[in-house]
Amino acid sequence: MKRKTKTFLSIKIVTIFLLVILILFCFYLVFPFWGMPFNAQRHGNVPVTPPWALECWLWEDDENTAARVDELLAGYAEHDIPVRTVILDSPWSTRYNDFIVDENRYPAPEAWFGKLQKNGYRVVLWMTCMVNSKNKDTQIKNSQTWYEAARYNGYLAAEGYQIGWWKGEGGFIDYTNPAAMKWWRGLQQKVFEYGIDGWKLDGTASFFTSKLGPLPIFYQRTNAGWMTTRGYLDHYYRDEYVYGRQQNPEFVTLSRAIDRWYIHPEGYAPLDAAPVTWVGDQKHTWKSGDRDAAGDDDLVREGAEGIEQALQNILRSAKIGYCVIGSDVAGFSGAKIPPRLYIRWAQFSTFCGLFLNGGHGERALWRRSRQELEIIRKFSWLHTELIPYMYSHVVMCHRGGKPLQRSVRGKYHYLFGDDFLVAPIYRDTPTNTVTLPKGNWRYLFDDHELLPGGQTITRDFPLDEYPVYVRDGAIIPLHVTRSYTGFGDENSAGYLTLLIYPAGRNHFVVHHPDGGGETKVTVEQKENTLLVRLNGVKKPHILRIYSEMQPKEVRLDGAILPQQEKWQYNTGDKKLLIRTDEYDEGEYSILF
Repeated sequence: MKRKTKTFLSIKIVTIFLLVILILFCFYLVFPFWGMPFNAQRHGNVPVTPPWALECWLWEDDENTAARVDELLAGYAEHDIPVRTVILDSPWSTRYNDFIVDENRYPAPEAWFGKLQKNGYRVVLWMTCMVNSKNKDTQIKNSQTWYEAARYNGYLAAEGYQIGWWKGEGGFIDYTNPAAMKWWRGLQQKVFEYGIDGWKLDGTASFFTSKLGPLPIFYQRTNAGWMTTRGYLDHYYRDEYVYGRQQNPEFVTLSRAIDRWYIHPEGYAPLDAAPVTWVGDQKHTWKSGDRDAAGDDDLVREGAEGIEQALQNILRSAKIGYCVIGSDVAGFSGAKIPPRLYIRWAQFSTFCGLFLNGGHGERALWRRSRQELEIIRKFSWLHTELIPYMYSHVVMCHRGGKPLQRSVRGKYHYLFGDDFLVAPIYRDTPTNTVTLPKGNWRYLFDDHELLPGGQTITRDFPLDEYPVYVRDGAIIPLHVTRSYTGFGDENSAGYLTLLIYPAGRNHFVVHHPDGGGETKVTVEQKENTLLVRLNGVKKPHILRIYSEMQPKEVRLDGAILPQQEKWQYNTGDKKLLIRTDEYDEGEYSILF
């Protein structure tokens, strides 16, 4: 009897001990990061990313001046390389974060911002949630008086508790304090009046902690009470996005998704406050340990691994549910960018929602090799041409559909939308192994051969091509204005190009980036006839249809279309081209 009692007591003690350990574990690590209940912060669907934010972004982090931005934009325009958005990274303000433009770096900011917007560019400014007392690299190094005033007025969390971070030392703005928010929004108002289009929200909110002796505690006091690190992250990313959209309906925030799997593995920004995300900060390398490739004078020694790290983090981010994700093309950190790495990273970024060309290292492509300039220009335009395809998937994701990128079987393989397989090149070699999913596929850059799915292919990919395969049966909407990619030329401008690979019956709903509604495209292949139907918003369009044979007859809404005037067949690339400006019903019948 005594032995049973002792055994029972031992089990009880062990159970209580394990329960205490579990509670402490949850209190210390789970609740502060995942939220309570678990993942509750991730309510709602991802926002609809405005089409401009899907176009190519450009930034530099070596000089940070208006003169350098102007030089880059002029060079990109001269060499016909597309750019829509410019990021002004730190230090653009006189201290962190007073939102006062440093006019030594950016003279006459109101006029300069206005000029950028007049020329069609969008402007995104870097910011964090910190109110600094000390600043590493801004015009004002010591801002103790400014910080003390904010602390005295109760604008900072934890009565002004300060931390050291990579840009100096400061406290956290208290998003739960209405008076603090009135002050904070007042500081931001001037740059909103300049017409900015977004914030790049860097990751200082993840430092929101307190200390118990030397031990960090992931809780801190705010005006609304005790708050976890996760709770503060949600306020930071969500509140800045919501307020920005109140100032500008097409406002975006560029925020962190995953940044190495072990740092906030649930993601930094809540999904419903993540219109555009990036992963960083990688070095100019292929993988960890390639320090010499980036140069011995690496500018950010703590930079993460290279392109492999970006691939891993983007695919993890997509698995969580982020839709528009990217990384700094060629990596953020380092003095020298290896040419082949720049090319391959740009090609990979072509098939990401975000094409983010920037960071340290020479970004003036005309000062690099001719090969880099021409290949990166070609793929930058390909990314731009894909805007209708990407935007359509973004809208579907917002409505509860799948993210733009989804991992599949194969080393770093993923689907881009439903119709592209991308097998990224992650090593400095032209040879890559591709595992095709089920179905039939065509190599995008030489689409004459039909490849059955389920097979593994190992082959070389020239520098001006990339391992991308298009699903047989795909309908790909494009916006083509140049001839670089081979999907049209300057005469395609003003038309919706539909790249079609007939196979059975398929459809695609095009959500038009101009906000003009949607068009459902249905393609049905029969024995001797191909039917194409366009229902919904009417748009001038070019059908670019893969066909092994030249048609005998092409009809639109029952009327025969004259060859050469309305359609042509190119025997060399096996494409049937039909150009239509106006139509009634939008029903094509193509007889072979």
